[in-house]
Amino acid sequence: MKVLAFFILALALAAPAFGITFDRCSLAHELYSLDVPMDQLARWTCIAERESSYRTGVVGPTNSNGSNDYGIFQINNYYWCQPANGRFSYNECNLSCDDLLTDDISDSVRCARQIQRQQGWTAWATWKYCNGTLPSIDSCF
Repeated sequence: MKVLAFFILALALAAPAFGITFDRCSLAHELYSLDVPMDQLARWTCIAERESSYRTGVVGPTNSNGSNDYGIFQINNYYWCQPANGRFSYNECNLSCDDLLTDDISDSVRCARQIQRQQGWTAWATWKYCNGTLPSIDSCF
């Protein structure tokens, strides 16, 4: 029995991390702690909900141009991050796409804010669901 328990524990420790899943309020708190302005939190949480269901470890299906989208904000590897396979990328955020899949979302937030500054909210296809009046985030604080 001890051998089985040891084996199960060893497997659990060796298993790769698949990211975490936030909920709306926990993500809002994390975003705020990363200096995202309070008046933008509802938009960012909406985008994360629509893009990844608040999950950090998501790699989207291959797009028509062969690229993929990474992490909680589904950031594209053709423009914004360098994929591990060495495929060409403009890598505008100057980071590895794998950095967008971790539980620490600071790189994802930094890159997403850069995208938003350069291209606006419409950079995300899900923006149409996050445009206009959104539910208040105030109940989270």
